[in-house]
Amino acid sequence: MASLAHPTPSLPSLLPSLSPKTPSAIKLPFPSRSSPSQFLGAQISHHISPSSVPSSSSFKFTVSSKVSKGQAPPAFNLKDQDGRNVSLSKFKGKPVVVYFYPADETPGCTKQACAFRDSYEKFKKAGAQVVGISGDDSSSHKAFAKKYRLPFTLLSDEGNKVRKEWGVPSDLFGALPGRQTYVLDKNGIVQLVYNNQFQPEKHIDETLKLLQTL
Repeated sequence: MASLAHPTPSLPSLLPSLSPKTPSAIKLPFPSRSSPSQFLGAQISHHISPSSVPSSSSFKFTVSSKVSKGQAPPAFNLKDQDGRNVSLSKFKGKPVVVYFYPADETPGCTKQACAFRDSYEKFKKAGAQVVGISGDDSSSHKAFAKKYRLPFTLLSDEGNKVRKEWGVPSDLFGALPGRQTYVLDKNGIVQLVYNNQFQPEKHIDETLKLLQTL
C-alpha cells in the first residue's frame, strides 16, 4: 500500500484558538463612574458583581453605627425646645428612647413625631422617656412641638455634633440625615438600635416591643 503523501500536522497548529487571553482583553460590565445616574441604578438594581461589594438586600442595611447594643453612648448636653439645657444623665434610672430624625416639619419626621405622640401613654406606662434630636434650633423645635402638640422633649443638635459622636449614619449616599432610634435601659446601656428612614412609624412599634421586655 502506498504511504500518505501529506505529513501529519503538529498538535500546536491544530489548537490556535486555545491560547489564553490576557487580562487586559477581558471587559467587565461595570457602569462608568462618570455617570451618577448609572451608578445609582447599579446600586439599586444590583448590577455590580456580588464579589465586589458586601452582600446586602438594600443599601440601608449596610449602615453601621458607632454606638451598638450593650454600650453606653457618649454623654450630651443640649438645649430643648424651651431653651433649657438637658443632659443625657438626667434620664439615668429609667428607660429612655432617643430618636434622631432629619428635620422638623418634613413629611416623614412629622409622621414619626405624631406617632410617638399618639403612643405616648404607652411609653409612660413602660416608664420610658422619649427624646427627639435633630439639627434644628430651639425655636424651630418649639414651633414644631406646639403645632403638633408633642408632649416629649426635642433637643437641638446644631452642627450635628451629637449625631456624629453617636455615629448615626446618613441615607441616600450621604444626602439625607439618618433616622435612627436608640433604646437605653435604666442603667444607660443601649438595648436597641433601629434604623429605618422610609417607614418612620416602625420606630414606635420596635421601641415599644423592646420596652416590654425590660
